[in-house]
Amino acid sequence: MSAAGPAGPVGPRGLFHHVELWTDDLAVAVEQWGPVLLALGCEPFQHWPSGRSWRLGDAYLVVEQSPALLPGGHQRLRAGLNHLAVHGGRAAVDAALAAGWVVRVDTGEAVHLVDRQGFELEIVVHDGEPG
Repeated sequence: MSAAGPAGPVGPRGLFHHVELWTDDLAVAVEQWGPVLLALGCEPFQHWPSGRSWRLGDAYLVVEQSPALLPGGHQRLRAGLNHLAVHGGRAAVDAALAAGWVVRVDTGEAVHLVDRQGFELEIVVHDGEPG
């Protein structure tokens, strides 16, 4: 697959500017996503009453409990986001487990984890890579 699209190549900044996950419980999301994102090398970026974000390079991830959120909770098997996949190391997997994530699948090359709100994070493990 080529990185070029109708407007040309994606460039050195990568594909994503940011990803925003809406959550039913911001405190739980921060408790579970925060340690994993720190272990992956992200740094806290933004903080406001209904959300937080962590940044790595030019990209950042947001968790937000928006007042516009519709009830019903996240369900990865419905239309929408199934999971996020990131490059990382075993330290990120360990941080996730310590924060209460549960392993759904561990192939040795990738670990699929699920948080208490049903979000799935796949960590594609690279030997010797921090996080």
